[in-house]
Amino acid sequence: MKFVAFERAKQGTGASRRLRNSGKTPGIVYGGTGEAKLIELDHNALWHALKKEAFHASILDMELNGQTSKVLLRDYQMHPYKQLVLHIDFQRVEANTTLHMKVPVHYSGEQDSEAVKTDKCLVNHILNEIEVACIPANLPESINVDLSGLKKGVSLHLNDITLPNGVKAITHGKPNPVLVTVTAPAEEAEAAPAAAPAAEAPAKGKGKK
Repeated sequence: MKFVAFERAKQGTGASRRLRNSGKTPGIVYGGTGEAKLIELDHNALWHALKKEAFHASILDMELNGQTSKVLLRDYQMHPYKQLVLHIDFQRVEANTTLHMKVPVHYSGEQDSEAVKTDKCLVNHILNEIEVACIPANLPESINVDLSGLKKGVSLHLNDITLPNGVKAITHGKPNPVLVTVTAPAEEAEAAPAAAPAAEAPAKGKGKK
């Protein structure tokens, strides 16, 4: 995904306010072998770009002063109640540098699974993003997970899926986190405790004799 940025010379609260009043958003790009540079972007174009998942989770091509460089969106600040982007930060990426990024997980196929189609189970998506480590060339825009093989009472864990080549999951001490759980329908869950009092009734009758 590509976007255009322009170098800005002035900084400070007053300069940033004037920039926003003119329909621009102040920002900065840093990292890599180059120096940090103050930049500005068209606010409307940026606003729409931020609504796209790829703008948050993939390598971006930033055109600045006629040159294109690879960057990642690292942070942005929004106005408390206005639809206004106050500031945005980008980080340059080097080809051989290992990145740590959170990548969205896209689930599909659960409606065709035995758990849903036959057993009418409820499927809960526990993790909707996975933190990964990889070089920029291997960074996926998303991780696609097929749920068509789900079965009743069997959860899906991280070790059950195959990550793209060159991509390693960062779990922060959790060896095999749960991605998806499968639970029985509400009718079955209610029927189980109701059966217990019914079974106890004959026992009470015997006690009175």
